[in-house]
Amino acid sequence: MTVHRPDVTILPYLGKYPRIHDSAFIAPGCRIIGDVEIGAEASIWYNCVVRADVNRVVIGARTNIQDGSVIHCDSPTAGAPQGFATLIGDDVLVGHMAMLHGCTLEDRAFVGLGTIVMNGCTIESDSMLAAGAMLTPGKRVLSGQLWGGRPAAFMRDLPRATGESATAHYVRMAAQHMAELAGAGEAGNGAAQG
Repeated sequence: MTVHRPDVTILPYLGKYPRIHDSAFIAPGCRIIGDVEIGAEASIWYNCVVRADVNRVVIGARTNIQDGSVIHCDSPTAGAPQGFATLIGDDVLVGHMAMLHGCTLEDRAFVGLGTIVMNGCTIESDSMLAAGAMLTPGKRVLSGQLWGGRPAAFMRDLPRATGESATAHYVRMAAQHMAELAGAGEAGNGAAQG
C-alpha cells in the first residue's frame, strides 16, 4: 500500500531506510532520515526532523511528536562505545518544539513543549518533564515523577492517571489530518487534470 505523504522527505542514509508503519501520520514539512522506525498509529506533526544518521531512532506505537520537534541520536565514542540511540516507547507525548538527543522515553512518558532531553537520559514510564525543562546528560526521571527547570530537577510525584490516554486524542486527530490531506491530494489531482 502506498501512503500519500505530501511535502514529506523520507531519505536513506548509508543504506539504511526509514521504516514507517502505514498507519502512522507524517505531516507535511517533516524530514525523516536514516535508521528510523516509526510504529503503528504514531504521529509526527508538522515540520519535525527525525535524523538517524549516526545511530538509530525508534518511535513507538501511538506516540505523538508535536510540531517543530527535533529528534537525533549520537555516535559511538571511547566513553560510550554503543553511542546513544533515541528510543521512544509506546503512547508517549512529546510537546511542540522539543529536542530529544540520544535519550530513552519509556511507554506513556510525557515531555512538555520546548524541552531538551540530552544524551543518556531516561524518562521512565508514566513520568513527566515539564515544559521548557532541560534534562542534562545521564539523568533519570523515575516512574511517576515530575521534573522541571533548567537544569531539570525533581519537583513532585504525580497522581496516578485515570481515564482515556491522552494519546488516544492524537490518534484520532492524526486520522483526521490524514483523511484531509488525502482528500486535498485527490481534489488537487482532479483539478489539475480537468
